[in-house]
Amino acid sequence: MAARKQTAVNTVASLEQQLAQLKAQLAKARAAQAADAGKAVAGLVKDAAKATAALKAAQSKLAAAAKKKTPGSAKTVAAAKSVVASAKTEAAAAKAKVVSAKKEAAAAKAAAKLATANDKAVAKAEAAVAKRLKASAKKAAAKSKVAEKKAAAKAKLAAKKAAVKAKLAAKKASVRAKLAAKKLAVKAKAAAKKLALKKKAADKKASLKAKAAAKKAAVKAKVAAKKPVAKKAVAKKPAVKKAPVAKKAVAKKPVAKKAVAKKPVAKKAPAAKKPAGTAPAKRGRKPKAAAPVTAA
Repeated sequence: MAARKQTAVNTVASLEQQLAQLKAQLAKARAAQAADAGKAVAGLVKDAAKATAALKAAQSKLAAAAKKKTPGSAKTVAAAKSVVASAKTEAAAAKAKVVSAKKEAAAAKAAAKLATANDKAVAKAEAAVAKRLKASAKKAAAKSKVAEKKAAAKAKLAAKKAAVKAKLAAKKASVRAKLAAKKLAVKAKAAAKKLALKKKAADKKASLKAKAAAKKAAVKAKVAAKKPVAKKAVAKKPAVKKAPVAKKAVAKKPVAKKAVAKKPVAKKAPAAKKPAGTAPAKRGRKPKAAAPVTAA
């Protein structure tokens, strides 16, 4: 593309150079034409002067011949008149040629003068146009430079604004992240505190529960220790199971019913099974099966 552009520019420059050369040649040709026309006019003027001189000479001869009164003077006068007429024709033709040549010379001179004036005007106009184009190009270059400067300043300002905006956004994001981390830390701390309090409460509750259970067990053990007779009664009750024949006499044995009614004390006794041993505990379970028999 650059090569084509360079070629086009060179072609225009070459044509402009050729045009300048042709204009110079044309000016020279016009000057030469005007000079030739002047020379031709000078030559024709000389010819016209000669023809005029010949006419005057012929007229003089005619006048001289007309003065003579001889028998042959009439012929001489007629011949002189013919010469005078011919000289007049030649002189008139020469004068006409001079007038025509002068006209042509004047036209050529006027054309050359006009062409020269036109060339000068064209050169002046071209110089003015070139000057104007140069000024316009200079103005355009200055304008382009100012526009580039403005664009650079605008881009710099935009970059500065963008940097400030990015910095502010980063600062905001940092503050936001810091605040979020702080909130998270506070939340985690509160959760840990809550968990610790919950654990503490659970531990306290478990401790109280264990303490209450121990106290209850101690009370049960104390109660169990205070009632050994009831324990022995519960242990002897398996004999009721071995006497199925006495089913009818169950109604006549309120003592047995009372013994069954007092079984809640035996129910509380599992905590006191440790001092009594495992065997009495097994025997104590049998009255539960015997209780429905007495009820029947």
